[in-house]
Amino acid sequence: MERRSFIKMGGASIASAVLGSGLLSWVPRSEAATISKTYYITDGTLTMPDGVAVYFQSFSDATGTLTIPGSSIICQEGDTLSITVVNKLTKTHNFVIAGLLPTDPPLASTGNIASGATGKITYTIPTGKAGSYLFYDNVTSYNRFLGLHGGLAIMPSGKSNQLYSGSPTFVKQLFWIFNDIDPNLNSAVQRNATIPTSFTPRYFTINGQTSLPPGAVGNGDPTKDAMANPKTVLQGSIGNRTLIRMLNAGMASHAVHTHANHMEWLTDRGAKRPTVWKKDILYLRNNLGKIDSIFPFEAPPDSYPPTTTGHFPMHLHDEMSQTAGGGLYLFGAMTEIIFV
Repeated sequence: MERRSFIKMGGASIASAVLGSGLLSWVPRSEAATISKTYYITDGTLTMPDGVAVYFQSFSDATGTLTIPGSSIICQEGDTLSITVVNKLTKTHNFVIAGLLPTDPPLASTGNIASGATGKITYTIPTGKAGSYLFYDNVTSYNRFLGLHGGLAIMPSGKSNQLYSGSPTFVKQLFWIFNDIDPNLNSAVQRNATIPTSFTPRYFTINGQTSLPPGAVGNGDPTKDAMANPKTVLQGSIGNRTLIRMLNAGMASHAVHTHANHMEWLTDRGAKRPTVWKKDILYLRNNLGKIDSIFPFEAPPDSYPPTTTGHFPMHLHDEMSQTAGGGLYLFGAMTEIIFV
């Protein structure tokens, strides 16, 4: 496909993993609650857009499945998280919730979980911890690249439409969790072989899926297609302001670019920005980088003829992330923005 056709296209695919983190539903409560969740550490293979079968591991909702990313959790300050993790694999794993800032120690951890064993977190969330968090396995430096990660959203107590007290408001929210995949690393883990000293990503995902241009196998299938997955697609009508919680589990930094509207940039790496800027490209750092922004769903200012409906892309300006297998252009980490 020619590059100038890019903004007209739609489509995506990354095999048949169970859909994980994405669109969030939230109703605030006046009282704290206990949020219980069980994950199973599982493994399996997924077929990449170029037909290559790649080994993965995940925090799954049930045994015998892959859920990449792990299904998201949303709660509020004051709640108690009760998370049980069952290790179905042969190696030791764990489950940690990243700190508010990349330099912070984990908020909570199961500790190491031996093969066949169960670990548990019981963590009461204090005031001041509202924000977006990656949960992942940090027994090794690379387990999260294999798929062992997911998203945790903590809301301010009693708030339904703010990221933090005084923030701009929104009406809905979702996760965009990015990862990049080196099949040589994944294969080495599967074979219990020496881990490569270099990391060369060949596939790039958003919420565990990649994009495919029209005509590719899986185009339009929400179980395979990042541009058809309702947990990933940014869809709304004028005024449906949407909070996007962007987390980066991978090794590559990304330049996240939305068409149609600029984003309101609220946080960078967990830190509240002193001024909310409007930007069409946001720099999402690698290795646990994160950004919170609001897509305002305003009438696209540059559309001609003027319109309040239409289809637009979200893609990354680091060109390698828009390919698969080293050369399949438009098979990378992107999704669709739909004004209805």
